[in-house]
Amino acid sequence: MIVMFDLPVKTPAQRKTATKFRKFLVEDGYHMLQFSIYARVCNGTDAVDKHRKRLYTVVPSNGSVRMMVITEKQYQDIEILVGVLKEEKKEIKYEQLTLY
Repeated sequence: MIVMFDLPVKTPAQRKTATKFRKFLVEDGYHMLQFSIYARVCNGTDAVDKHRKRLYTVVPSNGSVRMMVITEKQYQDIEILVGVLKEEKKEIKYEQLTLY
């Protein structure tokens, strides 16, 4: 199962709600793939149904939470694409102050 979410964090109450949701995911066996993307292994459709029901009980009232079920084979085929950072080609102007 992969859970992706986008929760508001502008107010202290919203941050608390988002933190509580992330904490639930970690305590329920999910691991973080990216900041708002968590995954967990489920052995069979019964486990998926169990964890889907658990998610429904803690989903915050605002924001967006999505759940996707993929097979182990599909998960293994995930490719991690990492680009190469390039230095920006900016002309740097040096201003030097000389004191005598």
